[in-house]
Amino acid sequence: MTTIRATRFFRVAFFCACLAPIPHLTAETPEPVTLVFYNLKNYLAMERRIDGEIIVNAPKPEHEIEAIVEGIGAMQPDILAVCEIGDATFLDDLQSRLKRIGLDLPHTELVTSASGYNRNLAILSRFPISGSHSRDDYTYSLNNQKLPLQRGVLDTKLIITPQYHLRLIGLHLKSKREVPDADQALMRLNEARLARQHLDEIFAREPGANVIVVGDFNDLRIEPPVKTLQGSFGREGYLSSLTLSDQYGFRWTHHWSYADSYARFDFALYSQGLSPEILREHSHIHHWEHWDKASDHRPLVIRLLPEDK
Repeated sequence: MTTIRATRFFRVAFFCACLAPIPHLTAETPEPVTLVFYNLKNYLAMERRIDGEIIVNAPKPEHEIEAIVEGIGAMQPDILAVCEIGDATFLDDLQSRLKRIGLDLPHTELVTSASGYNRNLAILSRFPISGSHSRDDYTYSLNNQKLPLQRGVLDTKLIITPQYHLRLIGLHLKSKREVPDADQALMRLNEARLARQHLDEIFAREPGANVIVVGDFNDLRIEPPVKTLQGSFGREGYLSSLTLSDQYGFRWTHHWSYADSYARFDFALYSQGLSPEILREHSHIHHWEHWDKASDHRPLVIRLLPEDK
């Protein structure tokens, strides 16, 4: 009973910390901002098995979408970055559903996948987008082939306040699924290298910029793609990894049901300029009853105080 009571106490304390008002705010202090990253798991039209029948171009099942909207509604993001969403029709559908539950995110951007699988990156934001620097045309050479960075790079600058801008980068690196084109691990590493070059160009133009990179990297923190994205420790543009956990203390973000494995594939990397503004005690991995009906991933919740420190 002692262990059960301690676990319950931890869960209550965790949610109180995440949901409680931010302390020590004055009238001059800007309101905290909630950023969410979420892999929506095929919020798009694709071939699906429904009631034992193969259906071509079937949308994501309604009960899965309802679970997604339930989860997002509980997190109340000001900025929502997503991957595995379809074309503009699906982005509009998600935006409309969120607006119906009182979550108005009018500013959007969609980066179309180069892979032909229609699994795209997108952002929905309460704040205006002052500039788009997204790319869907990066390529690399592997085994005498020219291959694309499949899902591109989502890159937007958001006007949080007139004095505070946030550079948000969204990524979805090559999955671990084997393909005939090349080795999946080498593809993922090359994609990470291209994304890192993109980041180096940002820091060359804007040293000290408030940059956050969120995404499904499809690899573990110790593996080369993640280390490549982080950059060289101690040098300009190095990105630290934000360590998040759920109310139980677990840090996994992806469950692969076929192998029954749990791993941390979803990351938030932040620049040193942004570090003082992250409200770590109010940031977490969101877990709710129907998370597994919505997606095979759990979303990241990052809270920021938009005031340069």
